[in-house]
Amino acid sequence: MRDDVLPHMAAEDSVEATVEKRDRQRHQPRLETEQDETSGTLAAALRAACDGDVRFDEYTRVLYATDGSIYSAQPAGVVFPRDVDDVRAAVRVAVDHGAPVLPRGAGTSLAGQTVGPGCVVLDLSRHMDGIKTVDPDERTTVVQPGVVQDDLDDALEPYGLRFAPDPASSNRATIGGGIGNNSTGAHSVRYGITDAYVEECEVVLADGSLIHTRDIVLDSPEWDRIVSKDDREAAIYRTVRALVEDNADEIESRYPDLKRSVSGYNLQKVIREDDEGNRVINLSKLLVGAEGTLGVVVEATLSLVTRPDETALAVCCYDDLLEALAAVPEALAREASAVELMDDEVFRLAADSAEYAEYAEPIPEGTEAALMLEFDSEVVDDLSAAVDRATTHLVDEGAGFESLEAFSPAKQDRLWKLRKAAIPLLMSMDGDPKPYPFVEDASVPPEELAEYVAGFQEILERHDTTAAYFAHAGVGTLHIRPVLNLKDGDDIETMRAIADDVTDLVAEHNGSFSGEHGDGLARTEFNPKLYGPQLWDAFKQLKSAFDPDWRLNPGKVVYRDDEPTDIRDNLRYGPDYATLEPRTTLDFDDEGSFSQLVELCNGCGTCRQTGSDVMCPTYRATEEEIATTRGRANLLRAAISGEIDPEELYGERFQSEVLDLCIGCKGCQSDCPTGVDLAKLKAEVKHQYHDREGTSFRERLFANVDRLAALGSTVAPLANHATDLPGARTALEKTVGIAAERTLPTFQRETLVDWYGERGPQIDAETATAGVVLYPDTDTNYSNPAVGKAAVDVLEAANVRVAIPEVGPTGRAAYSQGLLEAAADQGRALLDDLAPYLERGWSVLFVEPSDASMVVDEYRSLFDDERVETLAANSFGVCEYIDDRRLDEELSFDDTATADTALTFHGHCHQKARGADHHAVGVLRRAGYAVDPVDSGCCGMAGSFGYEADHYDLSRAIGSILRDQLEERRHADRTETTVVAPGTSCRTQIGDFEGYDRPTHPVEVLARALEP
Repeated sequence: MRDDVLPHMAAEDSVEATVEKRDRQRHQPRLETEQDETSGTLAAALRAACDGDVRFDEYTRVLYATDGSIYSAQPAGVVFPRDVDDVRAAVRVAVDHGAPVLPRGAGTSLAGQTVGPGCVVLDLSRHMDGIKTVDPDERTTVVQPGVVQDDLDDALEPYGLRFAPDPASSNRATIGGGIGNNSTGAHSVRYGITDAYVEECEVVLADGSLIHTRDIVLDSPEWDRIVSKDDREAAIYRTVRALVEDNADEIESRYPDLKRSVSGYNLQKVIREDDEGNRVINLSKLLVGAEGTLGVVVEATLSLVTRPDETALAVCCYDDLLEALAAVPEALAREASAVELMDDEVFRLAADSAEYAEYAEPIPEGTEAALMLEFDSEVVDDLSAAVDRATTHLVDEGAGFESLEAFSPAKQDRLWKLRKAAIPLLMSMDGDPKPYPFVEDASVPPEELAEYVAGFQEILERHDTTAAYFAHAGVGTLHIRPVLNLKDGDDIETMRAIADDVTDLVAEHNGSFSGEHGDGLARTEFNPKLYGPQLWDAFKQLKSAFDPDWRLNPGKVVYRDDEPTDIRDNLRYGPDYATLEPRTTLDFDDEGSFSQLVELCNGCGTCRQTGSDVMCPTYRATEEEIATTRGRANLLRAAISGEIDPEELYGERFQSEVLDLCIGCKGCQSDCPTGVDLAKLKAEVKHQYHDREGTSFRERLFANVDRLAALGSTVAPLANHATDLPGARTALEKTVGIAAERTLPTFQRETLVDWYGERGPQIDAETATAGVVLYPDTDTNYSNPAVGKAAVDVLEAANVRVAIPEVGPTGRAAYSQGLLEAAADQGRALLDDLAPYLERGWSVLFVEPSDASMVVDEYRSLFDDERVETLAANSFGVCEYIDDRRLDEELSFDDTATADTALTFHGHCHQKARGADHHAVGVLRRAGYAVDPVDSGCCGMAGSFGYEADHYDLSRAIGSILRDQLEERRHADRTETTVVAPGTSCRTQIGDFEGYDRPTHPVEVLARALEP
């Protein structure tokens, strides 16, 4: 999406081109933006002053009330600045109106940095996300704050460079957020934290003035020129120097000597001695980690590092957590670039998780904790020898009992996925008690880590709770999350007491209360204890110098005596939180309840990532927070908890902007770290809406598309020409709402069921290796029977006996429209029809992935029938079945048909949600085809969604992302490639792309390669 780095162009040209291109491509749905009367004056003033959008409506306030933390507080409104002038204007207007200002990136912070009651949020991720310049020789880049770190690293890859800090959220977190937070990641053992890499900043101060922070030699002519002026900048420089010099001894004694220390302000780093012996001040170092409390960073010059050519992993397993922690100093002596820890709770949860179980398989039984060491080729000459030495010292001669090794990128990736799965696995725990982040971020000297954790365990025992342990052992930062119920008043007090005790423990070990995630609302309260009264007073003086009225993100890092920050304030839940639990048609027992499924969203923002996976297609096309899984879950939670009027659920705006723009791709089922299944939630709420308000003609039409197709087939080919009549498509759009531009399906007079009924099975029942039902879905039966015929050819070539009975729809179309009773009736009828085959041990195969997912996933919660599990266990996509049974190994393929045919494979979203999209790729490759699977999201067609006139433009906008990916492969290979896709909707969307024919189904190209 962000291909906007233009390294050798002038910075201003690059940014202008970027903004223009992005705004041309982004689809902007019609969103309501009415403001409350109480904020009307401020909103009007901001709209008059800023070119970017200004939104003060209730939905926007809910969307920006939370981040990845335990906190929630509605802002006054949100501004989406287009440029620096907008930021300056917005700050001036907000301060003039007495409103606090809160700069925000992706909103992934874990300590509540981007939560502020009544503030004006500046969303810098929308427009100010450009990469202005890259200088490979100097290893620097100039960026705007909204650029996502992975996008930056992708742009730097051709130069062999990257930005060193690597937070786990790098696929959606912005550089500006990383600067505000002083972020880092698993490789801080080698690279340190963000403040080491921010060289210069352009910063908007609280009075709207713009300053350029950089290295300034103290008492140089440049220094004298700056401080001689009578302005805010001069006062800041004079104050900062005086604070550092007057408090030098206290700074020396109070700031911990750690690789990670991000609590408080960076007074220990703002003045240094350079290589020539000059004393240099750089306010950029002070702004890093300031959490937007000193100024708004609108541009940053970053230093970069080279990428190692190779890496290797050693995972050393221990039967005791404290023994693993005690081994950390020895692990660090092995020249590792990362030393990470995982505990048995992570392994247990992973083993029980469908998504992560495969990654936990290599971990030996009895592992209570494991240290994962990474080595890279820039530090060690022989990776194999480095891994061997680590194993010798930590296992053969140490307390470890077994080790794993990983040299290939694929094996390493699997182990890293297990490590990074810790947070999502923990936060997906059933029920209200969760392992919450509030003391998860303390950092102590690594040699004291084992003793520190022992003390932490004593604190947990005193407060009668438990925790999980994981993360960055190599730098003394463990993410320890106590399990509490923050809907319970007693547990909230327990949280406060634990935080107080842990602060004391951290101080005893000369540590920092935050080693990575910052102060925010969770830890600011305890900074006076950590830094003492003298430095606390210095922090307040520093804040006042930058921001005299304390309007910039107040209550973070430092607070006023009369407005103290309290860890217990502004909680997302709390003792007064309650939900109106709806009576549901779908069964939510597996998720706990409807509300508990909604509340699984912890705000981590994974749904904002755009570089891989499926979730969330509408966000990728619109870049609107309301189009994320997080945004929809937040609005659902607000409605069922009474934060907004519960009746809003059934209002036109909620239906059209929140639910209708969820296209049911099911990407959140697999990609959301905590498994917030928005497609299921949408189906339930839409059903309730229909019960109250009825259904439209278009909804009923699409819900009964199988009947419509049957009618079209009966009168084919006449039906295929009816819409070609002059004015027919326009009339269809105006009366039914079907987009005139969209290619409509055509119908075959002879259906697949009719063809097979006349043809009959070709494999004798006595000699067949297996029997299967090939389900005749609507498209395959009435419009594209060639796909079904190809499946029959392949299956029979593998000696499988096939049946194609005349059965009704799975209910997928009705389910997608929220017509759950109709879907359940259709599902029961289908189950009755398939029961005789299931009783004989036959499998049911689907060429259409959405029907397979309906039977495997949706039936379980749609109706209660003990036969559902049998059907689900014996239902497969056709290529899934061939791959699972390795039937292709029994087939003979014509090398001349496959050798020169390159295939580009686009998997269906529902297959990806079930982890079943790889089967077709494997089968086609073994048949002899060269297959390039695209790491693509949803095609944007999504069943009826792409046919609907009011969604056509958005459907095409989503599809354009896929088209760009397909075009990249065309141009990269410079060879002709055939696109294959199993989904009917996908084939329709791609076929409507300019320059593309309708793709074929994978089973069709497999059938073509069969030897006669």
